[in-house]
Amino acid sequence: MARRTATPALRADIEAQAARRPSGAAARRAGASKGAGSGGRQRAAGKARPARSWRWLRRVAIWAGVAAIWGLVALAGLLAWYAYDLPSVSALGEFTRKPSVRLLDAEGRPLAAFGDLYGDSVPVGELPAHLPQAVLAVEDRRFYDHPGIDPWGILRAAVSNVMAGRLREGGSTITQQLAKNLFLTPERTLERKVQEAMLALWLETRLSKDRILSLYLNRVYLGAGTYGVDAAARRYFGKSAREVGLYEAAMIAGLLKAPSRYNPANDPDLAHRRASIVLRSMADAGFLSEAEATRAIEQRVRGEAQVADRGRYFADWTLGRVAEESGQLEGDVLVRTTLDSGVQRIVEAEVAGLLAGPGAAAGAGQAAVVVMTHDGAVRALVGGRSYGDSQFNRAVQALRQPGSAFKPFVFLAALESGMTPDSPVVDAPLEFRTPSGVWRPSNFTDEYRGTVTLREALGRSLNTPAVRLAERVGIERVAATARRLGITTPLVENLSLALGSAEVSVLDMAAAYSALANGGSAVWPYGVARIETAGGELLYDRHGGGGGRVAEPAAQAALVDMMAGVIAWGTGKAADPGRPAAGKTGTSQDFRDAWFVGFTADWTVAVWLGNDDGTPMDRVTGGGLPAELWRAIVRRISEGLPARPLTYAAAVPSGAAPADAEPPAAPARDGEGSGLLESLIDRLTGGGSAPSASSGGSEPRSLTSPGSDR
Repeated sequence: MARRTATPALRADIEAQAARRPSGAAARRAGASKGAGSGGRQRAAGKARPARSWRWLRRVAIWAGVAAIWGLVALAGLLAWYAYDLPSVSALGEFTRKPSVRLLDAEGRPLAAFGDLYGDSVPVGELPAHLPQAVLAVEDRRFYDHPGIDPWGILRAAVSNVMAGRLREGGSTITQQLAKNLFLTPERTLERKVQEAMLALWLETRLSKDRILSLYLNRVYLGAGTYGVDAAARRYFGKSAREVGLYEAAMIAGLLKAPSRYNPANDPDLAHRRASIVLRSMADAGFLSEAEATRAIEQRVRGEAQVADRGRYFADWTLGRVAEESGQLEGDVLVRTTLDSGVQRIVEAEVAGLLAGPGAAAGAGQAAVVVMTHDGAVRALVGGRSYGDSQFNRAVQALRQPGSAFKPFVFLAALESGMTPDSPVVDAPLEFRTPSGVWRPSNFTDEYRGTVTLREALGRSLNTPAVRLAERVGIERVAATARRLGITTPLVENLSLALGSAEVSVLDMAAAYSALANGGSAVWPYGVARIETAGGELLYDRHGGGGGRVAEPAAQAALVDMMAGVIAWGTGKAADPGRPAAGKTGTSQDFRDAWFVGFTADWTVAVWLGNDDGTPMDRVTGGGLPAELWRAIVRRISEGLPARPLTYAAAVPSGAAPADAEPPAAPARDGEGSGLLESLIDRLTGGGSAPSASSGGSEPRSLTSPGSDR
């Protein structure tokens, strides 16, 4: 058999296998080692374990690295997501806000302010050092050390909140707060906090620390509609932020925690306690010594508020007129109003005194007063007993029955139809049948004077003559006369209108009486005299008078003379101010409303007393408390003014009795009593201050008899 030889490849494979087999000696050593016992096995295992541990640690490190990389990718994605809708920061100096409206009184003194109020933009370097220091002490002591985000501050706030068990403080830096104020909304979300931090870092890379602090101090909200330290200093202390003292600076800084709560105009004591905390914080931060802080707290020196707490009802009413006169506001405006601050203070004081004293005793809970000059310029306006308790303006918004204060419109219509003050009219019982019943207007005492003159009928506020006159000239003509003079509310044209059943506003009544006082020209009440932009550009300047003539001259003159008799000897004797005056009393049904409206040569004053819910007062009539309040106001606001005669457009018709001459008593009639009895009744009722009884019988609602004054 032939012998096969191994191929070269096979030989190589055999040699490799032989090389892997141990030699005889090596095999023996291996066998000896295998039989050596446990000690040998432990040594071998001990050498293998470090290798396996190292491999495990290497795997952990690899996976940790992978997780870190993916975490960074996720974080970058999250930041990119939040950065996608970040607001534009290209125009840092631009911002939008509501235009501010600053009201001045007639003398140019600050009265009120509305909208977002910003003062001068003052760089931090121009402020007294204690102002930014006070802010830093309570808001961000490490402001000049951190890069926009303060990890230590965040940690400190977190620990404080955990220990307190509630959210007591935040860790936002001033830069973060500026970013939020400039670019973001105040909502508390994760997205907003992330964006706030991103913007804070961006601001720190673009602006200096002083610039950031200046922007913050000039834009932060500090209560009462003020933004920035300069606006707050002017609002609360009447001075520029460049002039505030140490205590004032602490009080401004204290507002940052809760602007409304620590407002010194609302609660001076609470604001003081907060300012004291700020001063102690300034000492703790090393900005001043403990002695300086204590001295500032004890001295409590601060300026007076720039905007006085007066004329709030007037300010609200005037604000509504600003847009009408100047159109849509594009920027801040300064408004010169017609308000006389001295007159306003007098009216407010007299109203408060009456409501707290005799008004409270008589169940009168509210009052409204309008004082205007005869061209319609409103010099004072009170819309209720307390603006703080109720902002509802009873002088403008409330509609109440005027009672007999409406009668001058009836008598003017009669005079314009050809009658005179001495024309006769019958005062006797009346009865009207209507689809809903019978209406019987009556006088206060249910007594009647028979035939009387128009002068006496108005002076004694007799009801049945007023209704007869309205029926004679036409109720449509009476309503038209009232509208011509300035009554703007709807007037239901039935005979009860002659007794004041329609509802009117105090402002309208003042305007209508002013038209009588100025000779018969229409009056449009106004409170805005001039409007300028913040830069001084004139937007509106009122000049000229009201409308044209709305009353026939002779009739207007005769009516004014008759109304002077109301105060001289009629139902309004309690209103006599000691100078020429004319007016009319008014009382609605069941003593729900009591009025006195009248004028002198200088003023028209309308007074209303009542209750918001229509609760009857305790027999309060127009000739009583309203007349007394009218007299007190007119006397005080007329001090120093000469006593001038009333304005007459034409001479009083010949043969008419002078205003201060009381008409002769009508002859006695059966069941009516004598003139002596009537005189006694007048004296017992305070010169005729009790109202006429409401209508008797079945009285339909559409023919309300509001009552009248004696």
